Amino acid sequence: MAAITYDTEVTSAIPPAKLYKAFFLEGDTLIPKVLPQAIKSVETLEGNGGPGTIKLTTFGEGSQHKCVKQKIDAVDKVNLTYSYSIIEGEALDGFESISYHTKIVASPEGGSIFKTRSIYVPKCDNKVTEEEIKAGKEKASAIFKAVEAYLLANPDC
Repeated sequence: MAAITYDTEVTSAIPPAKLYKAFFLEGDTLIPKVLPQAIKSVETLEGNGGPGTIKLTTFGEGSQHKCVKQKIDAVDKVNLTYSYSIIEGEALDGFESISYHTKIVASPEGGSIFKTRSIYVPKCDNKVTEEEIKAGKEKASAIFKAVEAYLLANPDC
């Protein structure tokens, strides 16, 4: 079955470098602190945070999935890009692969545009519904908004 790709863009008042730092350099501790009901913990199992690093993300109570392992595919702190793939966990049920590619750019208004491309490759018998894609987008949006609100309320972070 063909890959399902969707692109998402979210604008923010937060400058690009600060947003990148919050999500990708300090996100393992910041996101569980800001939204423990969604992400309980993120643990580095292997590596130093660069490409090839393996992380275990444990989701909060009531989450659809218990945990996932992800592999960092690319990190570019200069161009503010970050890519990772889900390599293990219930989220992969029905999929050959799932990957995310993010780039943060300056917006004309002085903040940021957080651009994400999500690529899902279903197994041949798996049918992905629009509702499932919408639910995933809504969860990601809620995490983004919570981290953004935290950064706006704590400008010295």
